[in-house]
Amino acid sequence: MSDFLKHECGIAAVRLRKPLAYYKDRYGTCLWGFNKLFLLMEKQHNRGQDGTGIGCVKLDMPLGQPYIHRRRGIEKDALAEIFRKEIKGFYKMKRKGRLDSSDPISVKSNFDFGGEILMGHLRYGTSGDFDEGGCHPYLRRSNWPTRTLMVLGNFNMTNAAELNQVLINRGQHPVFGTDTQTVLEEIGYHLDEAHTALYHELRDSGMPGAEIPNEISARLDLPKLVSDSADAWDGGYAICGAIGNGDMFVMRDPRGIRPCHMLINDEVIAFASERVPLMTVFEAEADEVQAIEPGKVVTIKANGGISTTSFSEPRPCTPCSFEKIYFSRGNDPQIYKERKAMGAALVPQVVKAIDHAFDKTVFSYIPNTAEIGYLGLMDGLREYRREMVRDAILEASKKGEVSEDMLDDLIMRNWPTGEKIAHKDIKMRTFISQEKGRDQLVSHVYDISYGVINPGDNLVALDDSIVRGTTLKKSILKILARTHPAKIVVCSTAPQIRYPDCYGIDMSELGKFIAFQAAVALHRKAGRQSLLDQIYDVCRGELEKPIEERRNCVQRVYEDFSAEEISAEISRMVYPEDTDWAGEVEVIYQTIENLHDSIEGECGDWYFTGNYPTSGGYSMVNLAYIRWYEGVGGRSYDLPL
Repeated sequence: MSDFLKHECGIAAVRLRKPLAYYKDRYGTCLWGFNKLFLLMEKQHNRGQDGTGIGCVKLDMPLGQPYIHRRRGIEKDALAEIFRKEIKGFYKMKRKGRLDSSDPISVKSNFDFGGEILMGHLRYGTSGDFDEGGCHPYLRRSNWPTRTLMVLGNFNMTNAAELNQVLINRGQHPVFGTDTQTVLEEIGYHLDEAHTALYHELRDSGMPGAEIPNEISARLDLPKLVSDSADAWDGGYAICGAIGNGDMFVMRDPRGIRPCHMLINDEVIAFASERVPLMTVFEAEADEVQAIEPGKVVTIKANGGISTTSFSEPRPCTPCSFEKIYFSRGNDPQIYKERKAMGAALVPQVVKAIDHAFDKTVFSYIPNTAEIGYLGLMDGLREYRREMVRDAILEASKKGEVSEDMLDDLIMRNWPTGEKIAHKDIKMRTFISQEKGRDQLVSHVYDISYGVINPGDNLVALDDSIVRGTTLKKSILKILARTHPAKIVVCSTAPQIRYPDCYGIDMSELGKFIAFQAAVALHRKAGRQSLLDQIYDVCRGELEKPIEERRNCVQRVYEDFSAEEISAEISRMVYPEDTDWAGEVEVIYQTIENLHDSIEGECGDWYFTGNYPTSGGYSMVNLAYIRWYEGVGGRSYDLPL
């Protein structure tokens, strides 16, 4: 994706099923679980690079010894830095004789992350002023293990303001700014209630105080606790939590918007946002890793018992299609196949854009994450050419006109040619992302392969998705124009992004989308500013309705135009300025129908169609239009709706 987006976070969790001594005997280290957690997080570092956090819960710790630990950090390379510090501290204690690395009891007693439950989180800071305090896991401490709670997750709640109000109405004092606290406090509240009810029942029955904690632990009903907590949530989420007594749970939202996968074998129960990290880290086959079903919570009791329970009524499944298009790593076998299919689906539009001139076109991709889609495009183009050649040969054979020159022209001189045209400077991109007001530097994020394009040729470049068009206009097209092609065709494996997201992707400001800008420009050219004014009034009125009755009034912005008309306007808007190039630019987007055909199973498409999976989405999109119209920036779901 040439327009960099911060997006869903990554989660990882390891629940050891054997004592630490088992891993020491079999693998030669008591830190087997800790090392596996690091690898699971490292294999998902694409999901978050602004902050990192890890947590640990130790089972059956003696009274007086700590049983829960947490580390968080936002420094550069926070993931590697946190683990480096912990390992450094481990060996420092060993050198000083405070820890025996060969003794599992010593490791568990003295190393903070020498426990059986290990959790990790990778984050992009998409909310407010991001600092270490915004990193997961969040921790709610108590001197009762059965009231101590640690939570982390990949989620965004559209109704965070309302959830905070619930806390206020109970008499709590929430600190506004993130929805993470609302999740932690909601689960914590129901945990407190369940704990208190059990305590009073057991105390009043005459049970000795020393026996009460173990009985509470055994009788704590995590599925009910989770169900009660999630009842008011509107959003997409995959949440992992651990209680101080050693109970653990992992849950996925009822619509399946956020991904979560699980691996179970004799040694470990492990969870991750993506499937392939579990396959790689634990050397598992694809069918050994299963997706947690939407609306389900997987519970692991302190004694190791596992259960999977529904915490919500079944609802239509709408998993985030951007996982397929861009976010998830492409080495997942299904995602690899789907991304190739997305590229191949663009063939008819691309062939039309170059007017079948394969001999005068070079095909490439920008950025590197678009490579798999590019491979699919090239496969599709070759298949298309094979069919053309076959039909031409059959037709010529019927007429007796097959010749060597004809075959050379059909096969040798008119075949799709692929080249590596653009090269991304990672260090330059990182530098620019840390500096504001540096637009003049953006044009140097990419460089080109010189001498590959012949003057007058077409250049087709595949991108994952074109969201804002900023990098396309200020950098990519300016650089590609230096190859002096007659025409540059930029094709996106994703459809036009027309509506904001409110479930975890950092694209919530409607006015920044190039497709929205194009539609607005077309209305204004046609003298229909009054329509934009009317939509504003309708959006304001929509927010006066009960939340369950609200609809997406912003769809009216696009109704007067075909997707091709909007793409044509986008092509005009991103044309590179301040260059002496006089060629043509055409921007092509995937069709929504082809996107669905390329993806196996259901996929959420609300950012393309405006059909949101939850009522919070409809509230947010109307508010996003109001904020754009009034010239107010920021996330629309940060405010009460």
